[in-house]
Amino acid sequence: MKQTNYQLFDFLDFDPERLDVTTDRLWRAGRPLAIEQCGKGIIVHLPFYCQKPTVDIQLDPEVEPQSFELHIRAYGERILRVTAEMGQKMHEESPMLEMASDVKEIPLSVEKTAEEWIIRDDRQVVRATIDLSAPTIDWWSDLLPVPEPTFQATFFPDGKKAVKISSHDQFFPGRVDAMGLAMISVEEKPAKATLSFTAQPDEKFAGTGERFTKMDLSGRTFQLKNQDGQGVNNRRTYKNVPFYLSSEMYGMFLHTSAHGKISLADHSTRSVQVLVEEPLADVFLLGGENPNEILQHYRRLTGFPAMPPLWSFGVWMSRMTYFSANEVVEICNRLRAEKFPCDVIHLDTGWFETDWLCEWKFNAERFPDPKGFVQKLKQQGYRVSLWQMPYIAANAIQHDEAKANNYIGPLKESKVQGGSNFSALDYAGTIDFTYPPAVNWYKGLLRELLEMGVTCIKTDFGEEIHLDAEYKNMPAELLNNLYALLYQKAAFEVTEEVAGDGVVWARAGWAGCQRYPIHWGGDAAASWDGMAGSLKGGLHLGLSGFGFWSHDVPGFHGVPNFMNSVIPDDLYVRWTQFGVFTSHIRYHGTSKREPYHYPSIADTVRKWWELRYLLLPYILEQSRQSIQSGMPVLRAMLLHFPEDPMCWHLDDQYFFGSDFLVAPVMNSENARSVYLPEGNWVDFFSGKAQKGPQWIKLDNIPMEEMPVWVRQGASIPVYPEEVACTDEMDMDKAKSLVIDRKFKGIWNN
Repeated sequence: MKQTNYQLFDFLDFDPERLDVTTDRLWRAGRPLAIEQCGKGIIVHLPFYCQKPTVDIQLDPEVEPQSFELHIRAYGERILRVTAEMGQKMHEESPMLEMASDVKEIPLSVEKTAEEWIIRDDRQVVRATIDLSAPTIDWWSDLLPVPEPTFQATFFPDGKKAVKISSHDQFFPGRVDAMGLAMISVEEKPAKATLSFTAQPDEKFAGTGERFTKMDLSGRTFQLKNQDGQGVNNRRTYKNVPFYLSSEMYGMFLHTSAHGKISLADHSTRSVQVLVEEPLADVFLLGGENPNEILQHYRRLTGFPAMPPLWSFGVWMSRMTYFSANEVVEICNRLRAEKFPCDVIHLDTGWFETDWLCEWKFNAERFPDPKGFVQKLKQQGYRVSLWQMPYIAANAIQHDEAKANNYIGPLKESKVQGGSNFSALDYAGTIDFTYPPAVNWYKGLLRELLEMGVTCIKTDFGEEIHLDAEYKNMPAELLNNLYALLYQKAAFEVTEEVAGDGVVWARAGWAGCQRYPIHWGGDAAASWDGMAGSLKGGLHLGLSGFGFWSHDVPGFHGVPNFMNSVIPDDLYVRWTQFGVFTSHIRYHGTSKREPYHYPSIADTVRKWWELRYLLLPYILEQSRQSIQSGMPVLRAMLLHFPEDPMCWHLDDQYFFGSDFLVAPVMNSENARSVYLPEGNWVDFFSGKAQKGPQWIKLDNIPMEEMPVWVRQGASIPVYPEEVACTDEMDMDKAKSLVIDRKFKGIWNN
């Protein structure tokens, strides 16, 4: 739809060309009618007034108002839940919520005065106020009509920070730029909800899932609808998360799986706005002293990440794809012979009878003894990871069984299956993870593979489903975003049950998916912009509750030839360096990815892989901290320096755990600028000490090095011996590398 610059059309999605015949109506919340206690919470009764379907928003006096309830509940001292039920009850429980045992609802009480209603918790701390006062008026003109009373409220998630409903975001009463609280009905039934909070002029925002864009998201509107990202440099994304983090030190979690969108001071610079395609606005407001606390509270609601196994932190080797046991064994043997440490070999789309035809069965001719093949590799220190997807092809051996037993959602209309192999909708059906028998059936398919010794399932796709199908226990529109969570949960659980280690390799995401690591960044271009976009996506994902994240080294697809372009040596090395300083490192793509195919840089790559294994004790230490806090392993600068405005804008450098500041080289000029924040920093390769805050311009950065600094005085646990894989590691042998004046650089120490 063309932009009109009117709130009704551009954010609320009315059709400007059909206002005279539309069945959509807008209802705005007005001055509260009553307030009462209900259990431990508070209920505010709100009238909603129908507006005329015109450009200038104004009351339609011919339509009777409707009354809906606004629920306010407190979960401890830092979490406030605000739920507007506009025709639909709140979800007391959902797959997105996995509340920590210490998240308990506490009682609220209300004090009524003529000017406001004051809501306090059991410590007598004010947690919300409802403003009933009339505006101060010095009347002199009736040129414009008097505005209708609106709903005015201020929430205090932590008893300190004020988060206000955006009640008067307007030019004049009929020309509104944001709706404080409103409902949209379709054919006289409540259908959508919108809610807005006041934004400050200098407020900055981050999070909302995997965003391949700048760090400060203010001035942007994002669709909350998962889809195949098709790269890492566009608006599409595999992982939407209905959560944002504000520089004003609060977070907002929109508890829904419905499609929607969020405007972060974009449609109006005065407001943060959400629109959700269900008649319910269920919001958790989270307070805290710093971003880590806010993210920790978000995880206390939606779940903390599980701890991945040691072997998963080693190097993963893959490409699209290996086609036989002999090919895989040859690659594994050569990696060992040439002393490239490696822990995981991944088989992508080519291990089936027919490439891309996912049937969860090894090709009997090319993999004649799959169990023996997997077990032999494990004896060499290699875990096997397998690709698959949650869609059933029309000619898959499981199709008839799945269709007959409703394991796939039946399509409302039959269709001819396509053949692009890159779209979920080219398959005959989506496995219905809302249906327990289908979940058990799917787990059975994986269990057979896991019992052979396979240790990880790549839960590819899952960001889209057949929306024209009927699913057992949820409408397709509500399942689409939530699907990734149900899908990954099933694979994680059966892997943990059979293999002993809970882990998946996942692409899609939504609120709660962080519980089931590991997630990777999708199909990045093998280019400098693909590398930069990957990092941006990983940083925002870490600001959305995820602890562990990876990316395809050195990019997934070639440019300009998708399948066959040759990867430049410098890109391979620089992306390798970035991968070493990521929670997990996997090589994957459409052409050769094994380092020995790049002889001029193979020795450099080997040295960096060895560095990865040297740092594994540190990575494990930081990972254990991550699963108990709000911190990801790969951290945006603002997580450590939220008071430094510069750090809210940095998206090409990051912290790796608590002690490393990493600035990947992302160009062929071997140059970049780096911002050192306040503190004393030591160059990890030269040992040179520098003091921040300052900008440093670097030129002619050696290919063997990368701009990495360590906090002066830090003690970094490292592994002192060279190993072929993590099976050879005894963590009792780890030693501390002290970054003091004696430290001369990691290659020289």
